[in-house]
Amino acid sequence: MTPSLDRGRVRWAYALVGFVWLVLVGRTIRTDPPVAITGEGPVASGAVEGASVADLVLPLVAVVAAAVLAGYGYVRRTRRARERTTPGGGRGETAPGAVAAAPDALDSRALALLAEADDWVRTCREELGFAEARSGARGIESSGRVVRAAAAELATAFRMRQRYDEGEPADGTARLHTLAGIVGRCEEAGRLLDAEAAAFDRLRGLEEDPSEALALAEERFRELAGRTGAAEAALADLRTRYASSASDVVTGSVEQAKDRLVFATTRLNSARQAADREDAPRAAAQLRAAEGAVAQAGVLVAGVHRLAAELDEATRLVPAALTGAEAEIAGADTLGLDVTVGELRGRVLHADAALAAVRHELTSGHPYDPLDVLRRVVRATAPLVTGRAGVLPAAALLTARATTAAAAGFVATHRGAVGGTARTRLTEAERLLAVEDGDPVELLRADTLARAALGLAEQDVRMHGNPYAGTAARYAHGVAGAVLGGVLLDGGAGDGGPPASFGGPVTRARRSSP
Repeated sequence: MTPSLDRGRVRWAYALVGFVWLVLVGRTIRTDPPVAITGEGPVASGAVEGASVADLVLPLVAVVAAAVLAGYGYVRRTRRARERTTPGGGRGETAPGAVAAAPDALDSRALALLAEADDWVRTCREELGFAEARSGARGIESSGRVVRAAAAELATAFRMRQRYDEGEPADGTARLHTLAGIVGRCEEAGRLLDAEAAAFDRLRGLEEDPSEALALAEERFRELAGRTGAAEAALADLRTRYASSASDVVTGSVEQAKDRLVFATTRLNSARQAADREDAPRAAAQLRAAEGAVAQAGVLVAGVHRLAAELDEATRLVPAALTGAEAEIAGADTLGLDVTVGELRGRVLHADAALAAVRHELTSGHPYDPLDVLRRVVRATAPLVTGRAGVLPAAALLTARATTAAAAGFVATHRGAVGGTARTRLTEAERLLAVEDGDPVELLRADTLARAALGLAEQDVRMHGNPYAGTAARYAHGVAGAVLGGVLLDGGAGDGGPPASFGGPVTRARRSSP
């Protein structure tokens, strides 16, 4: 409760007490004409009676005022509890005036802020990684805590949005307060990062002497350039060993990694030239752009190598998963499932048909997608599984992790175009994986959410298109990819705009364009 609100309530209480006082006193004052005393009778009793009425006024006023204030406090507490929007009873204050906005406008603002706040946190984490390479884990401890706090605010906002999209809460007013709570959480994340930006700048010291950070970025660039060639060979191998659908999620990743590295080459050269001229501010801006591109190239390359390992593991797991699924079907009639005999029989028949299709695909001699095979096996038998031990939960976990990692990599490297809905689904999938306890049903839900996130993100990118297609040569050298990836904040400038940097909405683009 703010001091100004305290003072307002005190003034309100005083005014109420004064009003009650005037009313009660007015009602106790007699205005009848005076009556002469005609008898010799005692008058003491009349005086005592009048005094007792007057003596009751102050206690009565106090009681009434206390009752009114108690009622006012109860109403305030009830209203505050009703307006709380955070799941689990945490912080959930609504942004001032946000609920008064039109529902559609508030919905759009909440989605847009989710995407923006996600970008702030992602950029800060990337720059923290470069700062750690120079200063060590202890050197970035303070800034790391701030980023984690901002990420926690954002995670709560994403959870609120996911529940909102699922229809919770159902009441119209409560839904508006949920949207306002999402806006407030995102704004708080931005405020935390903005407040830390100056301290983080002092930690990095790029505007004073970028030479050491520049040398580290150049070393990381060279290491990544070598890994890109290996990723290209690995992708070619995947295309010969597996069905085309197995590598669809990383199609184009190597080309995009090369594009980011071309951009990084240009910016690293410019940063080196600026540093040689002792133009530290320009060198710092060029370096930040190069670091962002190198980080994204690393995500793209790592995605190919990770998928290769996941497909190998899935291939080894397929025979055991089939055996485990057949065992679950065979023992289905003895399982303690809370279903009717007819429903159980329907589940068994469906699972039998799905496994027969899988066995036919595996024996056809054609390449197949082992992750997709595991997904189908788990989906077919999950309604029959009551326990959580065995190979099927392991298969479900591998599938969900692979899909979620693919979606996360796509969002990270295309975040200049990906909206709030795709990010919400991805965050919910990551949350389910973080708390998973081997339940195939929950793991399947995480996999479904991650697939939805990837599909929505790809749709966002298609709708966004390439704003620099067919334009002048000044947009070459990877600028379009850097803008699409959020490395550069598209400001309409010829070089794509300023680089994204550590901070929230106020500070992340505070530096001059490279």
